[in-house]
Amino acid sequence: MNSLPLRGGTPLLRSPLEAAVDWNLLRVFNAVAEVGSFTRAGKLLNLSQSAVSRQISALETTLRIPLFHRYPGGMSLTETGADFHAEIKEISKRLALALGRINEARDKPEGPLRVTTTLTFGSAWLSARMNMFHARYPDISVSLLLADNIELDLLKGEADVAIRFVRQTQPRLVQLYLMTVHYRVFASEEYLNTNGTPNYPEELDRHQLIVYGEDVPAPTADINWLLKAGATPGHTREPALRVSSVYGIYRAVRSGLGIAALPYYLSEEAPNLVEILPDLTGPSFDVFYVYAEELRHAKRIAVVRDFLVQEAKWYQGRVENRQGRQRAG
Repeated sequence: MNSLPLRGGTPLLRSPLEAAVDWNLLRVFNAVAEVGSFTRAGKLLNLSQSAVSRQISALETTLRIPLFHRYPGGMSLTETGADFHAEIKEISKRLALALGRINEARDKPEGPLRVTTTLTFGSAWLSARMNMFHARYPDISVSLLLADNIELDLLKGEADVAIRFVRQTQPRLVQLYLMTVHYRVFASEEYLNTNGTPNYPEELDRHQLIVYGEDVPAPTADINWLLKAGATPGHTREPALRVSSVYGIYRAVRSGLGIAALPYYLSEEAPNLVEILPDLTGPSFDVFYVYAEELRHAKRIAVVRDFLVQEAKWYQGRVENRQGRQRAG
């Protein structure tokens, strides 16, 4: 049996099969399994289709089991191949994490950084600040992974950090409060010029309202509070439009369709949005910066954390000043 020496003289024993597997073959196998084609995998790896085919055959020969079904119209993983691919993906994630730790040992923060959050917050508040972050840290390559109603697993390495809107309870996650976001009432200038500006919540009975749909879970409790705010007793407001996406509601308001409650940060992205009924405040949610505990000392995690804390403080101060001017006016 082959062995590899470890620090302290303790050998790590490997089976003959493990010793025989070429790691380069695993890299080729992973690429083929991901794209489902020798030709496309070859383009990714800068290899010919025949070279990829030979390396997959060599791996199957070494393992003595077929990893792919081959047929005239294409190919697919065998059951064993699918299991093997899942394990290789997990190893790749751990390797990426280990390489990230090596990067952190260098003098300056660098390397890839995957940030996951919701589509609306990521598209508006977060992406608007990435130009400034890149100017400060050009050696950090940021990828924004934006999705609604899906949470990538930080402990499995599906992303490096997350911006989330509920306090996390998993013990191996580190979280830092960034800010609190409030829902306020907005309409476009075009809508208000055509339909008038409501001065009291009761006047919303006569306006077109845009609210969150009922087909998917709402991002915050009582998100459709505007249907009840100041409503006449016994009267139920019917919205002009329901949209199962905060970003979709925002786009509908910008188009001039009607009035909606939106997270306050969205008003930064559209000059034609006007806040109305400034004394009417909807639900709020806290924003947290979250990452796995094992990345606590990573430089790239720390610099983006400090950057977002600074930006959140600036944003909160700007919001308070703006709302103070509106109330005074």
